[in-house]
Amino acid sequence: MTTTSNERSVQLAEAGLAAQNRLALGRQLGTGNIGHAEEGSDGRMRATIRIPEDELVWDPAIIILPHGGELELTLINDDKNTHCAVLPTIGDNLIIWLVNHSKGTATLNLPGPGTYWFGSTTGNDEGRGLTGAIVIGGEVPPEAKLDRPAQPRP
Repeated sequence: MTTTSNERSVQLAEAGLAAQNRLALGRQLGTGNIGHAEEGSDGRMRATIRIPEDELVWDPAIIILPHGGELELTLINDDKNTHCAVLPTIGDNLIIWLVNHSKGTATLNLPGPGTYWFGSTTGNDEGRGLTGAIVIGGEVPPEAKLDRPAQPRP
């Protein structure tokens, strides 16, 4: 699936990623689509990303979560090459090897708002475009805020 630059601009704006000091600097990722995690009745969010054959991008490249919590992420490698997914979570990063035409599942604990980067570190995959982001909006919990005067907001 291809997205024109105009469609991508609309997607970024609709998701709140198109401007400075919003959810994230969404323009940093130049390729791929934008997806939203779905929240199940159990409170766990779920999303699927894939590597299309011969494209060397995550699809979607940006996943938006409605809030922090557990994300069950399904990864599908439709490519003819082996890749690995280095995923963010509390503690050490989680690494999943994705041999050609394979599928894996990871459970990530992403507690708060922010941008969490993921990619594939094999064979300069990240340098060639296999980089993505999980974006969580919302406010930082009170216990995590710095004790300082209120700052101007855009």
